[in-house]
Amino acid sequence: MDIVEERKAEDIVLLDLGPDTIIADYFVICTGGSDRQLRALIQYIRDGVKETANRLPYATEGEPASGWVLMDYGDVVVHLFLEEERRYYDLESFWKSANVLLSIQ
Repeated sequence: MDIVEERKAEDIVLLDLGPDTIIADYFVICTGGSDRQLRALIQYIRDGVKETANRLPYATEGEPASGWVLMDYGDVVVHLFLEEERRYYDLESFWKSANVLLSIQ
């Protein structure tokens, strides 16, 4: 979470998906101001998680230009959005049964 906050991601939310799903244990959802910022966030997250947890994502899906990038670390899935795409997909409402562990505006 510190990695995305340090790099000026906005509206950061950590959802605990708990035992309700096998997709992941946690979702990190955040918004970037531009596709350029999303590119930077992808690299900072990749480097930061590798440095602190010695892990690389199993997969990275999407492109910054599309407005949504997903980084799959198995138990944690990071969703990076542009503002318009985040409003459109509204993952927080879709996963409304999840426990919000952290929300940084």
